[in-house]
Amino acid sequence: MNLFETIIIAIVEGLTEFLPVSSTGHMIITQNLLGMESTDFVKAFTVNIQFGAILSVIILYWKRFFQSMDFYWKLLIAFLPAAVIGFLAGDFIDSLLENIWVVTIMLILGGVFMLFVDKWFSKTDENQEMGWKRALKIGCFQCIAMIPGVSRSMATIVGGMTTKLSRKNAAEFSFFLAVPTMAAAAGYKLLQLIKDPASTTMLTENLTTLVIGNVVAFMVAMAAIKFFIGFLTKYGFKAFGYYRILIGGLILVLLLSGRDLSMV
Repeated sequence: MNLFETIIIAIVEGLTEFLPVSSTGHMIITQNLLGMESTDFVKAFTVNIQFGAILSVIILYWKRFFQSMDFYWKLLIAFLPAAVIGFLAGDFIDSLLENIWVVTIMLILGGVFMLFVDKWFSKTDENQEMGWKRALKIGCFQCIAMIPGVSRSMATIVGGMTTKLSRKNAAEFSFFLAVPTMAAAAGYKLLQLIKDPASTTMLTENLTTLVIGNVVAFMVAMAAIKFFIGFLTKYGFKAFGYYRILIGGLILVLLLSGRDLSMV
């Protein structure tokens, strides 16, 4: 990877990781447009820079992460469903990740769904406290995002709205839940790489690239989160729905034109 590719991929990761638009779908398009081969290092890079995105949430909401043990208890409850299913069905989930058609279909279907979300879940509860039942329900919705193209952000925010959380509060809890979820998934994949001496050497030799990628992803993710909260609170999901349909349609056109789209 050259410097230009490093920065572009990191920008895409930072922009899309916390928005309900599917970071996986955007990685596919970006790599294709850049003419990048999906090498072992490119795959490792896209996993590693998620740590930069995770850090942006911790920095932006650091007071919330140090308020009480109850906060971590609710996060654990919400995290467990995805952890259990990920452990039991890891191989099947990986097989879906390699299927570009699954990503494309879910992008489009998810986009159509988002056109109606604001109408379906418009009622909010006066009590916006995050109880354990509410956390568990959101955690169950997060499991849907194991289907590539769904978007973890979309699934968890919608999950929160079904419990009558406001869009803002649902989005913020989605960010918080992303920290243990993404850290566990990325950490596991990174651990698998480190066990292989050849992969460890590859990561060490490209340490500068990894640092640059994480820094860029961190800064862009911070800006994206701030923008998303304001936009979502004011305008809702419809614009993201149309955008998902557009991106899914673009991937579909590339597939039908015979382009070889390698998964990241």
